[in-house]
Amino acid sequence: MTEVAERIKSLVDQKDVVLFMKGTPTFPQCGFSSTVVQILDYIGADYGAVNVLDDPDIRQGIKDYNNWPTIPQIFVKGEFIGGCDIVKEMFETGELRDLMTEKGVELTAS
Repeated sequence: MTEVAERIKSLVDQKDVVLFMKGTPTFPQCGFSSTVVQILDYIGADYGAVNVLDDPDIRQGIKDYNNWPTIPQIFVKGEFIGGCDIVKEMFETGELRDLMTEKGVELTAS
């Protein structure tokens, strides 16, 4: 495992839900990141966010880590879930809330 991959794994393991995004939850730097932040906030998920714009190694490394070409990327309990389109679809069908509940992620919104 490369140094960057080890850093990414460490970040993913720090919280139950981790979002690799452009910008921060309070100031997203792209529409896709903003959409995922809004979804996570709406369902009341406590999540950690990693601003890939702060670190070029993480920005490229996260794409290589999952073999997934786009950002944002979301992890739940260490498992890669997907990007904006997948999270949005899972949210709309109720699967996202169900997944988080099944994995033991506490949600504060009803």
